[in-house]
Amino acid sequence: MSTAARPPEQGERPRRQQAGHPAGNAASPPACAQTAEALRAAGRSPPLPFAVRLADGRMLTLHRLLRVLPGKRLVGEAGFGGRRVLAKLFIAAGSARHWQRERQGIDALVAAGIPTPTLLHAGELAGGGHVLLTDFLADAASLDERWQTVAHLPAGDVAALAVLRPAFAMLGRLHAHGLTQEDLHLGNFLLSGGEPMVIDGDAVRALAPGRPLPAGDAIANFAILAAQLPSTWDEHLACLIDIWREGGGDGLPALDPVPLRNAIARIRAVRLRDFLAKTKRDCTLFQAERRFDRLAIAVRDEAERLADVLANPDGAIARGSVLKDGGTCTVARLERDGQALVIKRYNIKSARHALSRAWRPSRAAHSWAEGHRLAFLGIATPAPLAMIEERAGPLRRRAWIVNAWCPGQDLATHLAGHVHDGPPPAEAEALRTLFATLHRERISHGDLKATNLLWHAGRIVLIDLDAMQQHRSAASHARAWRRDRARLLRNWPADSALWRWLDAHLPPA
Repeated sequence: MSTAARPPEQGERPRRQQAGHPAGNAASPPACAQTAEALRAAGRSPPLPFAVRLADGRMLTLHRLLRVLPGKRLVGEAGFGGRRVLAKLFIAAGSARHWQRERQGIDALVAAGIPTPTLLHAGELAGGGHVLLTDFLADAASLDERWQTVAHLPAGDVAALAVLRPAFAMLGRLHAHGLTQEDLHLGNFLLSGGEPMVIDGDAVRALAPGRPLPAGDAIANFAILAAQLPSTWDEHLACLIDIWREGGGDGLPALDPVPLRNAIARIRAVRLRDFLAKTKRDCTLFQAERRFDRLAIAVRDEAERLADVLANPDGAIARGSVLKDGGTCTVARLERDGQALVIKRYNIKSARHALSRAWRPSRAAHSWAEGHRLAFLGIATPAPLAMIEERAGPLRRRAWIVNAWCPGQDLATHLAGHVHDGPPPAEAEALRTLFATLHRERISHGDLKATNLLWHAGRIVLIDLDAMQQHRSAASHARAWRRDRARLLRNWPADSALWRWLDAHLPPA
């Protein structure tokens, strides 16, 4: 099982610049010539390989796409004059502005001595559109990829800090030269040959060329990068600021922690809102199919593997191992390509029940959104992979959700031997961290029986998110937390050491 990783910013991050087949491989099929207009019409899936003619008559052949913004931009590995390059094709009707901004951003980075892939060519495409070519870095890995290997570690962990250090140090260098990067996330920092680089010149702004940024601009930009991290990292802002200052030198302004924390909180809230909106529609991260009689949404990278489940979820349940078959829901485990999955069907018990559910978001849709909310916030939960609703126009009927399988042991079983002496150190720290995070984010679970808390890979994994809620007001959350806290404590005898430990270390009611 893999618990859901933090989602990419805006759902539009570039993929790793990793070598596939060498550009121009003789085994590749012949490239079909395309124009910007044809590529706009092709949407997400232009035929590969394809060739485009530059305004000067030279040909560029795209072999592998790394990023697609349908109708706007394509980024991929290409062959140009016998050389492997990273190509950015600006194909929208008004592409000149974005192309020019990208070029100006790269020029600003170069002028400031900030490492970035070498610009090889910037020009127009024949018949409209623009192109920008840079070195293809076959060994490059984004810091986001490295972060995914340490994201589960506690905030402040040495290994996690080692991954973050190049990004915050490079941000300090940018700010020392009066530059900002308006789309800051770990995917826009690469390591190539062991050295960090900045990419995405389109988002680079020269606010104070040649001199350090004013404090307000530095705070606003620093907050964008810090907001990519779980809120548990806010306790380690001083360390991240020190790394930033080491990268940029003593000329950098002082960062007032109060406005910085406020800015981080605002940006996180906007990012979460925008991301949850993406989980409901067709975009880079998610594939959505809407018909009169059904809605099916899947993580785009999983859609092909889950095609038969999406087409016939009841058939998938019948072929799987049924774990629960009750009136309200049916749960089964199944295997796909060596990975265990769980599919849960929310049943309709009666005509009255059907009427009560028809106009409300389905429980599958609610669990789908809450699973992605937890993943976004860095809270462990089985990765939500797909959601299906039976519909009759706007009326909802049965619904299904597909999650990754978590092989962890429920807390009632896992802590059975510690009822009279309290949790072991690792479990104690995980419990403190989980409930402090939920409390800080004003999230209530709604059913904190011990079987909905699994111990896996050194973390507590939350499952059964049907009643989960993030509250807008402190008062609403306080009422829900009192119920959650009482339900959690009822899992163990009130006179036990484990109960007393929990009562002492959980956030107060």
